[in-house]
Formats: sequence, structure tokens, C-alpha cells
Amino acid sequence: MNVRDVLGSRQDVYSVRDDASVHDVALYLRDKQVRAVGVVDANGRVLGVVSQADMSDKVAAENKCPAWMKVSEIMTRNPISVPMDTSLDECVRLMEKHGIFHLMVQDERAGFRGLLSVQDLLRIIVRDHKERADLFEAMMFPQH
Repeated sequence: MNVRDVLGSRQDVYSVRDDASVHDVALYLRDKQVRAVGVVDANGRVLGVVSQADMSDKVAAENKCPAWMKVSEIMTRNPISVPMDTSLDECVRLMEKHGIFHLMVQDERAGFRGLLSVQDLLRIIVRDHKERADLFEAMMFPQH
């Protein structure tokens, strides 16, 4: 399996403008029920990614006011990015190597396609293991 298999049918690509306040972005993440989003400029060019961890580490832990800060001040610039044909095994390796929970996904034709999360990968792994367990159970205990 590759990134396209996971994100290919996803219609929603979440992003925020770089001039948005951290407070507004926190509300956006909550409303969309996601943990990270891409950050774009006024022309839609991807500049980075911002996550709940960025807000916790760089705003809350530093006792800064999220209403006064711009997301561009705390976002991760030049995040690790992968093309749509990257294998999921390679994605896991990249996340582990860099200690990250999201990969930015770029498509040659469509540009920014969103973020692939650890949660996306876990969902696939669990489904795969369940299918294998079901197959094993059917082999060991056939229905008569």
C-alpha cells in the first residue's frame, strides 16, 4: 500500500493561512477534529505545518497569549514531505526517524494533498491484522 491508497479518495484538505492567530487555528483544529494542518500563504503556497503539539510546546508551555500570536510564529517550516506513491512502510520509517506524527503529502499535479498521520497508518495496520486474524480463524475453525 502507498499514500495514494490512503489519501486518494480524501476530499477535504485542511489548511490555515499563515497570518491566522494561534487561537483561531486551535478552534479550527477542534472544529475539524484533526491534530495538525498545513499552513499556506495568501497565494495558497504551502509554508509549513502546525500541530496541537506546537501550540502546547510553543504557546501554552511558554505562557504566551494565543490570540496575539500568528501561526507563522510557531509552525514547523520545511516539514518532511512525501509524494503520493510513497509506500506506507517508508512513511512509518520517516516518522520514526524524525520523531514526527504527520507527513505532508504533495501530488505533482494537485499540489498539497493534506497530511498523513500516525492515526491513518494505525488504522490501516489494525485493519490488515484483523483481516489476517479472520483468515487464520477461518482456516483453523472452518464453518460446517
